[in-house]
Amino acid sequence: MRENGSMSTVTPARRLGGARLAAMLGAPDTARPAYSWLAESIRQLIANGRVIHGTALPSERQLVDALGLSRTTVSRAYAELRDRGYASAHVGAGTIAQVPGGPVAGGGEPLPLGGFGPRGGTSGAYDDGGEPTAVDLTCAAPSAPLGLADVYQEALDELPAYINGMGYFPLGVPALREAVAADYTRRGVPTDPEQILVTSGALAGVAATARLLLKPGAVALAESPTYPNSVTSLRHHGVRVASVPIGSDGTDVDAVAGALRSSGARAMLCLPDFHNPVGTLAPDEVRERWAGELKRAGATGIVDETCARMWLDEEPDVLPMAAFSNDIVTIGSASKSHWGGLRLGWIRAPHALAGGLARMRMTLDLGAPVLDQLVLARLMERGSGLAPETRERLRATRDAVLERTAELLPGWTARRPGGGLSLWFELPRPVSTALAAAAERRGVLMAPGSAFAVEDHGLEHWMRVPFAQAGHELEWALPRIAQAWDDVVGGAPAGRPGSGRSGQRRSMSTTV
Repeated sequence: MRENGSMSTVTPARRLGGARLAAMLGAPDTARPAYSWLAESIRQLIANGRVIHGTALPSERQLVDALGLSRTTVSRAYAELRDRGYASAHVGAGTIAQVPGGPVAGGGEPLPLGGFGPRGGTSGAYDDGGEPTAVDLTCAAPSAPLGLADVYQEALDELPAYINGMGYFPLGVPALREAVAADYTRRGVPTDPEQILVTSGALAGVAATARLLLKPGAVALAESPTYPNSVTSLRHHGVRVASVPIGSDGTDVDAVAGALRSSGARAMLCLPDFHNPVGTLAPDEVRERWAGELKRAGATGIVDETCARMWLDEEPDVLPMAAFSNDIVTIGSASKSHWGGLRLGWIRAPHALAGGLARMRMTLDLGAPVLDQLVLARLMERGSGLAPETRERLRATRDAVLERTAELLPGWTARRPGGGLSLWFELPRPVSTALAAAAERRGVLMAPGSAFAVEDHGLEHWMRVPFAQAGHELEWALPRIAQAWDDVVGGAPAGRPGSGRSGQRRSMSTTV
């Protein structure tokens, strides 16, 4: 796509029918001119992500038939969309929806991988026809929920109540602290708003907790593999991080108990909820034993609940680990369940640590943005987890990736997680790092297993493959990963394109 209103040639990635758009528009606003209502309604659908950038809108004739409006009304509405930058005209494709200026490059979840990172676009790069030329699979985070722009507008309407003051809320805006506390109470852990400290993301919560509990040189324990940014944050504070393995069946509490004793760890990073990257969910009996072993060892559990509300199949019947110990510090985040761009997290502190954590939190910054906090408070009032349409999309994409990988790479195995955002594949050969390098040469950025190892090496039999990306991006990337696998190990596994099976597969771009 080129400039607004240009008549360039383009092949849209997707098309929207007249009947479907009519259903999305809803009832007309009879208080305004029909063309103005139509243009503004379509603009809001684009701005809120319900009509995706690059989608071909219905032809004028289709929309006339679907809405019963005049051709002049539809033409004027489309012209207004083009004038405002929300559409462009293309030979042979008609009117294409667009975000003014196009999606902003980057925005992927940063991982300490040195040299990896997005190459443009929201999670990759695209040609003029909207087809991927590179896909970033180092990122495991969903896109924003539908209607987020509307929630920001609602929060803007609420903002005047806050702007008469100085705007500093170092512990968090009261409305958000109350919403987070109420959510913990609903989940079975009675919580006062005074126990909630709003942070600029989960990592800020980990950093503040480490500064309070651990002196430089102290030891913290973490399961390996684990989320690498948390380990990096601890090490930047001078903490030594010891590891205990986590297997595909989840946390081994006996191994944790032994590691706590042998390492002398004063704290432990715990990921009981859809572990990143393994995907396991600890049942209540494991959580209770785990909390008990931490208490016996005199170590504080730093529980990362970033993925706690990321269930896909059915909501798990488990309690937060804080229900089993008054000493647990819980870290939460909006980045996975709502949107990474909010950059908001929180600490649920035990009463005994709330004051110390509040003082330590203020050594990092003087508070998160007020507007974003008002947005998150409103989102949490509507639900603390994924939006239903996001959950449905992720569930479908997870299943499609598992099915497609089984066809292309039959030697790869992964458990089907009940939640989270990625699959943790065991490879037939220990070549994860070499595979990541080969995949990059074919336009797919991947994080090797070693990126998730506490020791920064090993786990060469493993590879994380997120399924949060758009279906057409994953459909483009997976065959190239299979080609990269051949580059590394040679041979042609059964089920490759051309083997006669590829034509039988589901298309991810049509099912998600």
